[in-house]
Amino acid sequence: MHELSLAGGILRLVEDAAQRERFSRVSHLHLEAGALSGVEVRALRFALEALQPGTCLEGAEILIDEPAGSAWCLRCACSVTIHSRADACPQCGGHQIQATGGTELKVLDLLVHDDEPIA
Repeated sequence: MHELSLAGGILRLVEDAAQRERFSRVSHLHLEAGALSGVEVRALRFALEALQPGTCLEGAEILIDEPAGSAWCLRCACSVTIHSRADACPQCGGHQIQATGGTELKVLDLLVHDDEPIA
């Protein structure tokens, strides 16, 4: 399950930001995992929840958007929406398509809290 290593990377990213920006906890973590990213969203959520205790993410609400994939069809020269890399072009039925969106896993935003006064 590569989602556990992805969750670990997200946690490191957030904890690095916490140290750099001097916040102590996160109440909302908003992610985007595109349909073509290869990420199983339920497994990622489970992994993040398993890693939360004792970190700045403890108790945070995790919101994960799942945008559809987009691709460019070489055959009909148009942008189309796809749900899997194996999908055919919905316009012409061809398989000469190149993914152009929905391939990313991104941290969109965080709602953070400063519980400790800055000296």
